[in-house]
Amino acid sequence: MLHYLVWLDGNLAAMRRETAPSGATTKRHDEIADFIREHGERVSHVATGGLRLSDDMKARILNTFLSLINLRENLERAMERAAKSQSREAS
Repeated sequence: MLHYLVWLDGNLAAMRRETAPSGATTKRHDEIADFIREHGERVSHVATGGLRLSDDMKARILNTFLSLINLRENLERAMERAAKSQSREAS
């Protein structure tokens, strides 16, 4: 589980950088949104499942949820920026 969370956190950080201004395409935004949904669901199953988790593991899971939420917010802002720039180009 620890290896998965470390891997996931690394991928989330890379995707946050990708959603920076003039970053990912609309197709990539959709792929990132799917990634967030898929892995958010996996982490929630682990967090709410029957396994006894150490306090350190609980903290890491919470941190991963925070990273997922932050990436989602960055993605939404990037999508808004892309929509605004497309509307300006169309006018």
